[in-house]
Amino acid sequence: MNYFNYFTEIEDTFIRRRGKHLLLSPMDWALIESWKEMGVPLHVALRGIERAFDSYESKPRRRSVKSLLYCQEEVEAQFAEWQEAQVGAAEQKNGERILQEQSDDSHLPFSRAAILEHMERARVALLQICEERKKRRKDDLCDALSRAVSRLEELEKDFKRAARPDAEKLEDALTSLEEILDEALLKSLSSRELKAARAEAEEQLQPYQSRMERTVFEQTLENLVLKRLRDTHGLPRLSLFYL
Repeated sequence: MNYFNYFTEIEDTFIRRRGKHLLLSPMDWALIESWKEMGVPLHVALRGIERAFDSYESKPRRRSVKSLLYCQEEVEAQFAEWQEAQVGAAEQKNGERILQEQSDDSHLPFSRAAILEHMERARVALLQICEERKKRRKDDLCDALSRAVSRLEELEKDFKRAARPDAEKLEDALTSLEEILDEALLKSLSSRELKAARAEAEEQLQPYQSRMERTVFEQTLENLVLKRLRDTHGLPRLSLFYL
């Protein structure tokens, strides 16, 4: 993750969660700089921002979030937890492998190897889609795919060398990436393609509509539309649920 991407990913996440475009202040940029110098991994900073906004939205307040400083405490708390998880990870010369006897994987829902294989498989698939799409045109989906590949690579490395990797936090990061890709995919499609996918999904659900509450039906419909579009465009699922 290069220097430029570190700043832009944090900025994009803050703006997306805030819901309104707001340029970061010089103080916000200085805060990001301090996180970078402290060695806060990008995925840890993003998780802190997401958690800070989750907390804010669970108890809405009159005053809106206007500065990244609102997220500082949560980001640094997440960084402290991440550092604690690294204790005991003995790295070899190549900087990647860890001594298995010093790691604890017993708490994981799947083996570390299976999770790493899942992430690598998804990353390779996304990279291939990105490269193929670039040959035809470069759009927001291309950009989202490229960003997802970079962040997946960082998540892989971090998960691989952690003494006690946290599957729940990894799942949060993967789910967030899926949401970014879904949003970019929807924006990249023509209204005709979206209408066609929705019509097919509605036809499939029609026999069950009378037995479902309206809100449940609408959510199921949206999920089915997204599934069809992901399948059509070959986007892999990132969540560990699909491992």
